[in-house]
Order: sequence, then structure tokens, then C-alpha cells
Amino acid sequence: MKRYKRARDIRVGVVGYSGAFNMGRKHLQEMKSAGMTPAAVCEVVPERLAAAKGDFPGIETYDSMAAMLRKSEVDMLAIITPHNTHAKLALQALKAGRHVVLEKPMAITTDECDRMLAAARKKRVLVTTYHNRHWDGNILNAVRKVRSGAIGDIVRIEGRSARYANPGDWWRASRSISGGTLYDWGVHILEYSLQLMDAPMTEISGFAKSGFWASKTKWKADTNEDEAFFTVRFKTGQWLTLRISNVDSDPKPGVVEVTGTRGTLTFDHRGWELVTHDGDEEVRTKGANPGNEGWRFYKNVADHLVKGKRLVITPEWGRRMIHVLDLAGKSAKQGRALKPKYK
Repeated sequence: MKRYKRARDIRVGVVGYSGAFNMGRKHLQEMKSAGMTPAAVCEVVPERLAAAKGDFPGIETYDSMAAMLRKSEVDMLAIITPHNTHAKLALQALKAGRHVVLEKPMAITTDECDRMLAAARKKRVLVTTYHNRHWDGNILNAVRKVRSGAIGDIVRIEGRSARYANPGDWWRASRSISGGTLYDWGVHILEYSLQLMDAPMTEISGFAKSGFWASKTKWKADTNEDEAFFTVRFKTGQWLTLRISNVDSDPKPGVVEVTGTRGTLTFDHRGWELVTHDGDEEVRTKGANPGNEGWRFYKNVADHLVKGKRLVITPEWGRRMIHVLDLAGKSAKQGRALKPKYK
């Protein structure tokens, strides 16, 4: 893989200067803060290209991926587009010898991930996933507490995000575009959980309920599941569950609950609660999360390309999340547990 003398020698760009959450601007700003040089933007909406020029004066703009790859000397691209386009666009860039950062989720299927990894190896370029929430304060704090022995040995992890609400008409509510209800916040919560559960996977069982909201959205039968749930078994005898629901009238607090032999740690985006015992007495400790450190994602990417430092979010790590979600969906359809290809 090519090494660069300085971070500013890495010319970076984005594909999709997204209006939603202004993610294109966010990516370029974070890459710039990590020392890299914003060079190009590809976007099909003229108004968004105009916004990019205003945000980054002098930046190159293109209305097609083909034109960008043909005319620009950009070294690395962040792809910020609907989930079902990630693999196609990434493969174009990888085959053209460009490094690629994919917004979460990496893709929709394991096969798409495999093809991207193979293309990156062949061209000796980087492909990674923007798991900036790997450094959220809640999971940084949880990892420290669990590794310190605060809850003893982990027995199980429960991830969840629930509400009672129509998923709406935007593209993230379409199963064929988004991948399904597990592919939005579910990817973040699964990534949190797998940081805590470091063991080989042996079996994945998925469950899903669809149809309640379908008639009330423009996507009809293609609407995301009303609720999806899966269980991952590990070789160590531990297990992990994740449930994403739009039909839960009484959701439990917390996005991740980690139960161990000596206590239970629950956390969300605001704070945490640790429940342990002193003899027969229950002890509850609460606190706020430390600050998020998502800036470390692009700093690590730059250090990897310049100094050869270990890449934290490897392509294999990004694929692991997709492999679990892919098999969970297939398991739900087939009504049986499935064995993972990647442990």
C-alpha cells in the first residue's frame, strides 16, 4: 500500500454531499482536521454542489462518479450515499486505485463486503467503514468498566432501540434501499456490543415482524420490518441479542445492557448505571458519559497511510457487523439458526 510523507499529501473527497445531517460537510471537515486535504466532491443535486463550493472554496465538483475518477487526482473517497449503492460505488473507486471510506453500514450483504475486500487487496488500497461511534464516550466508558472487572465475567449483552412510530417515507424506511430496520442504529449498537464480546461466533438466529406500518408508508411491502431481533451465540457460551422496534409502546431504558456474574451495566447516549451487590444489599451507581472522540477515526486513517500505524476499523471488522445482520435477515426468513462464515 502506498505511504504518504505527510497527511496533507492525501487528497480527499466525498461522493454524496448529503443534505440529510450534512454528512458530506462533516466528513470533509473531519478529514481536514486530521491533516488531509479536501480536493473533490461528487453530488447529483446541483444545489448541494453549490453548497460544497461555499463550504470549501476552490474544491473540485463533479456530477458523476465516472467523471470524478477520470479527471480528479483525489486519493481517498468517502462514500455517503444510500446503503444499497455502497458496494457498487466503492468497487468503482477501488478498481480505479482509490482508497475508500464507506459510511455505515459498510454494505447490505456479506458478498458485497467480500467483493470490496478482494478489490482493495488486488489494488493494494484501503477500504474501511466510518465507525466513528467506536469512540463514543458511552462505549469507551463501558469498555473500561467491563475490563476492570466491575461486572465480573460477561454472561450476556442486550442491545436495543425501540419506540412506537411510523418509520416514514424517507429512503431509510425502504428495506431494499436501507437493508432493513437493523441497518441503521442497529449497526452502531452491534458495533458497541462486539467491542465488549470478543469471542468467536457459532450461531445466529433472526426473527422479524412486518406488515403493520407497511400500508401507511409509500414503500408498502418494501417497508422496513416493524420489529427485528436476533441472537448471536458465542463459542464461550455467552450470547448477544439486538432488537430494533417501531411497535414498542413501553421501551426499556438504555441502548446496551451488559449482564455479568457480579453486576449489570446499562448505558445510552446520556449516561450509565451500574448495579452490583454488597452482600444482600443492592448498590446502584450512576454517571454521565465522557465526551465522544469520533475525531480519532480519520486521525487513525491518516496515521495508517502516513506512518503505517495499525488501522483500528479494519475492513474485516466492518464486514463482521454486516455478516451478522445479513445472516439474521436470512435466518428470519428461513426460520432456523445459521452458522456464520466469519467467526
